[in-house]
Amino acid sequence: MDRLPKIALPVVFAVILVIILISKSAVTIGSGEAGVLYRTFGGGVVTDQPPLGEGFHLVAPWNKVYVYEVRQQELFEKMKVLSSNGLEIQIDASAWYQPVSNELGNLHQNLGENYLDRVIKPAIRSAARSVVGRYTPEQLYSSKRDAIQDEIFAETKKILDKQNVQLNEVLVRDVTLPNTIKEAIERKLRQEQESLEYEFRLVTAKKEAEKVTIEAQGKADANRILSASLTDKILQDKGIDATLELSKSPNSKVIVVGSGDSGLPLILGNN
Repeated sequence: MDRLPKIALPVVFAVILVIILISKSAVTIGSGEAGVLYRTFGGGVVTDQPPLGEGFHLVAPWNKVYVYEVRQQELFEKMKVLSSNGLEIQIDASAWYQPVSNELGNLHQNLGENYLDRVIKPAIRSAARSVVGRYTPEQLYSSKRDAIQDEIFAETKKILDKQNVQLNEVLVRDVTLPNTIKEAIERKLRQEQESLEYEFRLVTAKKEAEKVTIEAQGKADANRILSASLTDKILQDKGIDATLELSKSPNSKVIVVGSGDSGLPLILGNN
């Protein structure tokens, strides 16, 4: 009985030591994450093997695992840049990005966990300055927002592709101009719109006048042709036809066809 505690103490100590080792060695990688293994006595950051995937892992207690989120993330940026004529423009943009999962080791070794501030933000700011500097405020306000969005994305992606970061999209959410410039542009756009409306009215009125002229010319030509084709004989025949039609009316009493010395009276009556 006296020997039992002496045997139990080493066992308890061993169990405690195992628990501590397991707790130090166990690593759980969450959903949408990956781990970079750092070997303290084995060359440092592991770059020649894939990162640790989701789930439970056991590593040597003297090694360390750095966990990165590999899902798509979003960065919001407000940037003040200069237009082609030197006016200050504010751009509100967001970028969708994520680390290249298979290159996490190189990303950790070259940039570290703070890669967002070290490379992504400087890249998008540099691209925004370069792109916006090619356009005037009028272009940025009216027609070129989609163009600058595509160009900022292309230039930022070119930088990040070399840094083991995948850029999925850049969205320009707002372009803010100085109030005086904005009002001047809006005034100019209104004047251009009014000018276009006036030109449209002029064109419409001209076409309407041409239509009336063509219709009048057509009627005049028709009357001239008709007048040229009517002879005295045709007119006399038309008069007789009209008289015969009138004679069929129940209210007619006496109708005389012809006049003057050459005309023969024709009396038609109802019984």
